[in-house]
Amino acid sequence: MKVSLTTDAPTKIKADLLAIGVRAGQLGKDTVFKQLDKATDGALAAAAKREDFTGKTGESLRVTVSGLGAPVVLVLGLGDGERKERDVRSIAVKAAQAASRYHHVALVLPEDVPDEERAVRVATEGLITGSYKYTRYLTGDRLPKRRTETAKIAVAKSAAGAKDALRRGTALGETINFVRDLVNAPPNDLTPTALAEAARAQSEAHGLSCKVWDKKGIEKLGMNLFLAVNRGSAEEPRLVHMAWKPAGAKKGAKKIVFVGKGLTFDSGGLCIKPPKSMVDMKCDMAGAAVTIGVLVACARLGLPVEVHGFIGATENMTGPAAYRPGDVFSSLDGKTVEIINTDAEGRLVLADVLTYAAREIEPDYLIDHATLTGACMVALGPWRAGLFANDDELASRYQKAADAEGETFWRMPLDEELRELLKSDIADMKHVGEQYGGSITAALFLREFIGQSKWMHLDIAGPAFLDRPHGTAPKGGTGFGVTTAVRFLEALGESA
Repeated sequence: MKVSLTTDAPTKIKADLLAIGVRAGQLGKDTVFKQLDKATDGALAAAAKREDFTGKTGESLRVTVSGLGAPVVLVLGLGDGERKERDVRSIAVKAAQAASRYHHVALVLPEDVPDEERAVRVATEGLITGSYKYTRYLTGDRLPKRRTETAKIAVAKSAAGAKDALRRGTALGETINFVRDLVNAPPNDLTPTALAEAARAQSEAHGLSCKVWDKKGIEKLGMNLFLAVNRGSAEEPRLVHMAWKPAGAKKGAKKIVFVGKGLTFDSGGLCIKPPKSMVDMKCDMAGAAVTIGVLVACARLGLPVEVHGFIGATENMTGPAAYRPGDVFSSLDGKTVEIINTDAEGRLVLADVLTYAAREIEPDYLIDHATLTGACMVALGPWRAGLFANDDELASRYQKAADAEGETFWRMPLDEELRELLKSDIADMKHVGEQYGGSITAALFLREFIGQSKWMHLDIAGPAFLDRPHGTAPKGGTGFGVTTAVRFLEALGESA
């Protein structure tokens, strides 16, 4: 979809469908609604009365009209409250979804947005992500018959700031859709090697540096926990390091490292998953996909902060050399680890990658994204991520960015008493605790491998991959985490 700006009046905009948002109880007061209603001889008000549309959240009204530049008007309810930026994204996504059978759509921003340029950026991102469909493997009649080709956003004046907001929104929307494509890709195609090559290709396209280690390189580094997980797979592992070092970075600016779990398929290993739990395990690389997306967004947006991304990519399979419960391996940082459950493999990969990233970069902030535990979903449900941090300021800054973007996180405790559950009789530690507090003990295990870093662990097991659409997120891969990370980095760049 190509998005552009228009300064035409709402009544004159040429499109197949025109979308507007109206707050609850404001039909008679909303300026745009009144203009469109007058031009259509009261058709919108009559339809709203007939359908009992009042502007509540989730309500929508589609009306075929005459007298406008667009033959169809879509009125979307914004509900009550002051969540204006989220409202812009919501109506943009819903407009794109509803307009999937129309070639050309237009969107009028809510009249109460305080910052039109920011609204343009968010609306552009929403239109692009709202039009997302994963169609790579569809053929013949199964392919969508129509797709939206263009979208217009109505603005007061198409100034340089609005045009830059359009460019930035396009970059972010396209990046999120790319992340979704990675997460939705089947594991026979998106192998660890293919994931690493996708990172390399994106780096070359957008001016990032990228280094990839093969299995021999990982062995040479001494990442034995990472390699243990890979032992049962016929596919080689890959370690990836992407870096964005802007020429205009301010002196003394912070260095940020993102680490992503990249399990391109997780069978559970010898502690094999039941079939229903295994079927969607192509999504276990969502943390890696987010990491790639964040680095690509940094480059496309030209953020003035130095950002690194590390990915540990492998499969967890049941081949003849698969690692076993009871095995003991030495980690990159020297700690020995007793294996308890081979289906708790992600923390082993992350342990070695976190150690390497902390040593090599010495970051100001070390942040990992991982679809790590089902326990986090038990605690928080499928739509909210768990946030663990050893630094209050980092957690607060990140939570502020998440709240602004509408991505939901909940800070979880690093309960010191639960560290006792990771003690082993034969090694320095076990990698799994007992039944209860599983997401916390997983985070405590990771904390052992971060050195002195200010660190945050984001358990995105729930919102990274959905079994049905929710809010502005589609079914399947969602790209959850990218916009929050970008907003966090933008704020760091502004404060440097």
